[in-house]
Amino acid sequence: MNIPNVGFNHDKSNNAELEIIELSSLYERTSLSHDPEAPHRVSFFMFLYIEEGEGTHMVDFQEYPFRAGSMIFVQREQVHAFDLSSKPKGKVLLFTQAFLDNVHTNMRLPNYTPTHLNQQHTPLLCLDAVNNKRSQTLINEITTEIKLDNSDPLLIMYLFSALALLLHRLRPEMRHDKLSTEQSLKLARFFTLMQKHFGHIRDANWYANQINTTYKTLNQVCKVATGLTAKQMIDAFTLIEMKRRLIVTNAPSQQIAYDFGFEDASNFVKYFKKQTSLTPNQFQKKYTTPKL
Repeated sequence: MNIPNVGFNHDKSNNAELEIIELSSLYERTSLSHDPEAPHRVSFFMFLYIEEGEGTHMVDFQEYPFRAGSMIFVQREQVHAFDLSSKPKGKVLLFTQAFLDNVHTNMRLPNYTPTHLNQQHTPLLCLDAVNNKRSQTLINEITTEIKLDNSDPLLIMYLFSALALLLHRLRPEMRHDKLSTEQSLKLARFFTLMQKHFGHIRDANWYANQINTTYKTLNQVCKVATGLTAKQMIDAFTLIEMKRRLIVTNAPSQQIAYDFGFEDASNFVKYFKKQTSLTPNQFQKKYTTPKL
């Protein structure tokens, strides 16, 4: 069983690049092209807001317990799976990079940086009563505006920005406000290059040269943004991609070893087991076994 890639449905959002759906619709629909409770990879960003119920949501092979008032953040290209066993109620906000680019053009909004590479990062935020109520109000206002025949995209952006800024303030590990515009651009360029070349280049000095900066400067930017050095970011990103490749493609260890530049499969197996305490084969079986 391979993990499906799930794209954003532009038609359903009326090309607004943002859609809000009821969580309950995921266990009431029969027309979905994938099982939402099985691991799947998304090409968009997602906020999962829990109003009632509890369970465990998987993000990049880590389990996060949720309850009423929980907010779970999923970045694009992450692998995740819903837990709908208790029939929880809530909202799922889906939005694209194009939506974020448009918002950034029109107003202030925190940058989405790759903090998920830091193992100390959690996509889970448990809201207190006051912020839970405020978040719920903003989500409801966005939903109402989207449904209007004369819906105003700018108003949707302002409401979304208000929600994003509120949540940003509540997540101390996500505070990257100290990054200058130049530093933010360097980080974005580094992450884009890393996504393209990590399979065969894992030298932080090479990446620093590519973005016309020094290793020391790149390290400083990475540590402020994620708490990791540039090399640690590369290693963390590589490990996540190994996990995703094992599941998404269901490829054998020998092929993965070749793709990531290991001399032979045994070296890859040793590296992977040291990082995860599982062999690649054990990891594949754990996340590709259908639920009963």
